[in-house]
Amino acid sequence: MTEGYILSVTQLNEYVNTLLRNDVLLGSVSIRGEISGFKRHTSGHIYFSLKDEGALVRCVMFRQNAMNMPEGIGDGMQVVLSGYASIYTRDGQFQFYVKSMRREGEGELYRRFLMLKTRLEAQGLFDAAHKKPIPKLPKCIGVVTSKTGAALQDIINITRRRFPMMNILVAPAAVQGTGAGKEISDAIRLLDGSGRADVIIVGRGGGSIEELWAFNEEVVARAIYACKTPVVSAVGHETDFTIADFVADLRAPTPSAAAELCVPEYEALNDELEYVKERMDSLCTDRIAREGKAIAAMEQGAAYGMCHHRISMNMARLSALETGIAASVRQGMGEAERKLSINAARLDSLAPARTLERGYAIIKKGKKYASSAGELAAGDNIEILLSDGTARAKVLASGKDKE
Repeated sequence: MTEGYILSVTQLNEYVNTLLRNDVLLGSVSIRGEISGFKRHTSGHIYFSLKDEGALVRCVMFRQNAMNMPEGIGDGMQVVLSGYASIYTRDGQFQFYVKSMRREGEGELYRRFLMLKTRLEAQGLFDAAHKKPIPKLPKCIGVVTSKTGAALQDIINITRRRFPMMNILVAPAAVQGTGAGKEISDAIRLLDGSGRADVIIVGRGGGSIEELWAFNEEVVARAIYACKTPVVSAVGHETDFTIADFVADLRAPTPSAAAELCVPEYEALNDELEYVKERMDSLCTDRIAREGKAIAAMEQGAAYGMCHHRISMNMARLSALETGIAASVRQGMGEAERKLSINAARLDSLAPARTLERGYAIIKKGKKYASSAGELAAGDNIEILLSDGTARAKVLASGKDKE
């Protein structure tokens, strides 16, 4: 077997491109399909895919042709394209170069999207009154996305740059394909039920309407609506809209933007705190100075002078009253002491010992004192109490015996 003529890759692609460009049918043809992955470049060129049930073709529409494109064209739209098929030589990519486009109708996915959006909106899932505020200084950021996707790395990198000590709690989930909607909704409920996240970012990077479809599923919308934790949707690029965006408490155009919206800048917070501290110090200093001037002005005013005079007069009266009260108390105590001394002397003169000193005696019979002769009888032993001692005696006779 001979090798024949050997072509370079460039020659191969250019040859195939020439065949396609010279083909009568492919040189000018119209095709029908549904738009997917619609993107408008800053240059003005438009890139997207056109698909049907069985296949997909990459499409390019250059700026000069895109200027005549109908309004409102986007993912899910059913269109008819006119142009030619060719190969982009550098990449060997088979593409359809669009010269004109007209709308034919909405694609199946887009119709399903609009139907669900209308129904959920009627049920109040998009109501602004239900939206929860995003915390200004969260302690922990929850993230629901693919553990291998670029979106997760973007969120982590931006969070670490803005607030290095911020906690990040990731609940990984598939973000496209069969079962992705359930995984996303389960991850949302898991983070919400843990109570650890102060805000939850739900999202992924950009893609076609098929790749983003998990975020258009009702199960995801219901999970976001029932979530007690504030939810920020971050699905695709800025031009991509999903049902999750309408239900969430806040929509971010990209995952990176979501991290910036949820995570404050540590240095900016420090600067703000320093500014507030300096401002408070300045306000307090100014207030003290103003109040000091006001007090000084009051001291020099007539009203203050009158008050000061009245206080001085009242203080003098109070001092005089104190002096008078003290003198009255001293006089009263002296008179009381004098009366007490007189009464004490009187009481002392009436004491039994003083009576005995005057020549009297006390007769004691047993344990009792005798106060009359009738209490004694002849032969009784008695005790005579005198001023300087006692004497024992026996009664020879008493007044009672004489009778």
